[in-house]
Amino acid sequence: MKQIFDRYSLRSYQDRPVEKDKIDRLIKAGFQAPSAHNQQAWEVVVIRDKDTLHRLSDVSKYFICLQQSPLAIVTLANKSDLVTPEFWQQDLAALSQNILLEAVHLELGGVWLGVAPRRERMAHVADILGLPETIMPFSILSIGYPKKPRSGRERSYEHKIFFETYGKEG
Repeated sequence: MKQIFDRYSLRSYQDRPVEKDKIDRLIKAGFQAPSAHNQQAWEVVVIRDKDTLHRLSDVSKYFICLQQSPLAIVTLANKSDLVTPEFWQQDLAALSQNILLEAVHLELGGVWLGVAPRRERMAHVADILGLPETIMPFSILSIGYPKKPRSGRERSYEHKIFFETYGKEG
């Protein structure tokens, strides 16, 4: 899949909004992710308001790219819908990755900004978005049109592959 190899962490965007139909496709792709026991306890908040994006950029020094981002998708887990609570972060990780891969497919780009499991980040995001206690923020996906399009880089991984037992090369 070309999108897997072309994906990279994009933090610099054109001053151009992301169209509604593309936002819909991003979310649809996210909701196609697998989830433990098919619990699908995920929800999202779509952020386009510049003031809210600026406030979210204060969550961490690494979130500064939100100040110029035209779009952020905050991924959330609804505790009320959890069948297997110990797997909610894995489910939301799959959702987040699907959204980022669809972004590449739509000639957008983005970066995954980690919120969970850091309690202070989770509390800050919850406060900004007015989340009830049953909703847990997982990530913020900053998305937009790349200022300078490029492809991802091929990574070296041969030294990390083992067969049958750890340390045994193939």
